[in-house]
Amino acid sequence: MAFEGLGERLQSTFDHMKSRGKVTDEDVKAMMREVRLALLEADVNYKVVKQFVNSVKDRATGQEVMKSLTPGQQVVKVVSEELTQLMGGEQAEIAKAAKGPTVVMMVGLQGAGKTTTSAKIANYLRKNKNRQPLMAAADVYRPAAIDQLETLGRQLNMPVFSLGTEADPVDIAKQSLAKAKEEHYDYLFIDTAGRLHVDDSLMDELQRMKEAVNPDEIMLVVDSMTGQDAVNVAESFNEQLGITGVTLTKLDGDTRGGAALSVKSVTDKPIKFAGTGEKIDAIEPFHPERMASRILGMGDMLSLIEKAQTDVDEDKAKELEKKMRSQDLTFDDFLEQLGQVRNMGSMEDIMSMIPGAGKMKGLKNAQMDDSQITRVEAIVRSMTREERQQPSLMNASRKRRIAKGSGTTIQDVNRLLKQFEDMKKMMKQMTSQQKGKKKGNFSMPFM
Repeated sequence: MAFEGLGERLQSTFDHMKSRGKVTDEDVKAMMREVRLALLEADVNYKVVKQFVNSVKDRATGQEVMKSLTPGQQVVKVVSEELTQLMGGEQAEIAKAAKGPTVVMMVGLQGAGKTTTSAKIANYLRKNKNRQPLMAAADVYRPAAIDQLETLGRQLNMPVFSLGTEADPVDIAKQSLAKAKEEHYDYLFIDTAGRLHVDDSLMDELQRMKEAVNPDEIMLVVDSMTGQDAVNVAESFNEQLGITGVTLTKLDGDTRGGAALSVKSVTDKPIKFAGTGEKIDAIEPFHPERMASRILGMGDMLSLIEKAQTDVDEDKAKELEKKMRSQDLTFDDFLEQLGQVRNMGSMEDIMSMIPGAGKMKGLKNAQMDDSQITRVEAIVRSMTREERQQPSLMNASRKRRIAKGSGTTIQDVNRLLKQFEDMKKMMKQMTSQQKGKKKGNFSMPFM
């Protein structure tokens, strides 16, 4: 997950600060030294770090902190607000033309993920905003780019405009716009060529295309894994082309997060989307406030709720709730829930949205990879129908058969059975509404 290292370091820096009834200038200075080092290690632009640290220091030593009832918590609140401002303050929506199709030029270096991102954003707008998009293949220098966009179009049942590799990219853009107008599409996404580095010929072509179609949005796609290079690319494209927004790809990877924290400050152009995985629906609008909250370990329940509303079957969820209340939960229900969880994205991403999940006993060092879910599914599918309905039937020979059938060990089977019982106990506690009742420790059922 992006920001993991930065998040852990900032959280540990603030943990001892939160409970303090009094915060001195020396406390703030010591904390800001740690924050500065953490940001620099996360590959945040050094000018951005300096400006951020100064802003926080000014506010953290001011009246709003010193006169508050809980100064330690107020300092963390200041850092959260400044992080939010650093990444843009408020969510910035993709442009929408007053009349006719909204033209979006997708630009960026080769390998940043422009083609896939074009399809992802188009799919997001159709799925969530009821817009009808047309995609145009204008990268004629990389034949695979046209094939890739057409393949994505077939997967999504979404139209793709192409004139092949021999046509002039500017002509492709013009003709695709004419088609979008003629057939009343809401959005036109033009997938443009990239290079391994910024050069004059690339910029000249993009400039001519910009003049020809007068885009409402010039969306720069940058690979957040490249760290500080991503910021340099964004700065260069903005100076020469005048971008209107940024999409960060691979924000789910082992990235230090520097790009997300630097791009807005350096270009003064908002981050509008974040790519969070390889799946075609693994993209989400970029919410600065929610991202700041996740970095500081406060979770992001709003995004989690939105994911659930999109990806979870509401009727099945209600049925499951009834079973949880009546303690009638079976392994069949459990298997169904695993499928719904898988639809919501990676476990690591989901857990990052739950406030304090990283500090819960049994979760802090748990492996959140999807292979764990696959292993659990294999065990459950190796059970008979009766065993799924009545786990109490399990004996040594049944466990041996299940372990053999699922390619796991008897210990794995025993662990799952215990965790399933722990989960049922936890659900009983959560639905009992008995305040003050001591809760037992539990671990996630798919660990």
